[in-house]
Amino acid sequence: MSSITIQDVKVILTAPGGIDLVVVKVETNRQGLYGLGCATFTQRIYAVKSAIEDYLKPFLIGKDPARIEDLWHSASVSGYWRNGPIMNNALSGIDMALWDLKGKMAGMPVYELLGGKCRDGIALYRHVDGSTEVEVERNARKLMEEGYQYLRVQMGMYGGSGTEDTRLIASVISRAANIQSKHSPDHAQPGVYYDPEAYAKSVEGLFAHLRATLGYNIELIHDIHERIAPIEAVRLAKKLEPYHLFYLEDPTPPEHLDWIGMIRQQTSTPIAMGELFTNVNEWKPLIENRYIDFIRAHVSAIGGITPAKKLAVFGEFYGVRTAWHGPGDISPVGVAANLHLSISTPNFGVQEWTPLNEPLQKVFPGCPVVKNGYAYVNDLPGLGIDIDEAEAAKYPCQGTIPTWTLARTPDGTSAKP
Repeated sequence: MSSITIQDVKVILTAPGGIDLVVVKVETNRQGLYGLGCATFTQRIYAVKSAIEDYLKPFLIGKDPARIEDLWHSASVSGYWRNGPIMNNALSGIDMALWDLKGKMAGMPVYELLGGKCRDGIALYRHVDGSTEVEVERNARKLMEEGYQYLRVQMGMYGGSGTEDTRLIASVISRAANIQSKHSPDHAQPGVYYDPEAYAKSVEGLFAHLRATLGYNIELIHDIHERIAPIEAVRLAKKLEPYHLFYLEDPTPPEHLDWIGMIRQQTSTPIAMGELFTNVNEWKPLIENRYIDFIRAHVSAIGGITPAKKLAVFGEFYGVRTAWHGPGDISPVGVAANLHLSISTPNFGVQEWTPLNEPLQKVFPGCPVVKNGYAYVNDLPGLGIDIDEAEAAKYPCQGTIPTWTLARTPDGTSAKP
């Protein structure tokens, strides 16, 4: 392996699903041998591209791609200050590509290098939304008929606000029809407005309806998306206890993690946390104190497969399961990385799934197969996925800030998205 060196690092920007994606291609001095990684930070694609091309690429040229641990650590401290979504996504693109390369050189899928399969299929959860409780129920039934046994249910998307920004989940979502928001003052600033208190009051009714109509044999998840005050999150977690959620996600923003302990003290509703974390050490007190039940990590935001595997092992010691973030704003390469981690992790919980449309599958040959609520990775060496660069070029990125991040409360105050 020592004769193989990194010859080039390319950044490919593409948006086949209408969402800006960043893919890294690490090429070697051996003809046709390369690895792919996901570095998608869709709100800052050009910053990530620059971090890779201007800093990590010169750092990597000529090095041995087999030394994944050494390259990850040395690259992560090469700028002295570390972590943060821009540098970690840049590092993730390299890390995933090196694991892809490692698998190809070994002639094995990445999951085999991570210890092999712990299960035969990967249980998925899908997003269900609607403007009313009845519409959410109807949409849930459709996915249940397709074999899904885990559903994340929302009414009017995050906070009931809905969204017309298709760069969130590639579809328009209507506002919650029965949430009566407070009115706004004159000269309201642009943004997506929602009423935190009115939203919080609506959630219990949604779950009461779904349990009464769907029963308790379907696992239900809800994402607060940090959109209410911490004390309101405590109250909501307690209210939802009778409805036996699989988990309640991101009840507070990262800035208010001390409140997670208070939620744990007052309710047995399972908690998933960490979508916005960028440092694996942010989970340490939550796991050690048994404040959470699921690790909700965006794998590329924490630096890739290398730190994610270690985080999963740490969680295993405390009975905490994984629930890797799987939204539309990660590339199919990142999706494959999630699945290789999920299938090889003993303390796996569930995997978020956003369907891959036809253009995505055409740009990225080898996309995972989904059947009856389970995902299956192929047995090709590496991550098992490729990229058609000519096809990818047909879908240019927009490079603008998505409007769904510009959340505001009724009086116009800028709020957590």
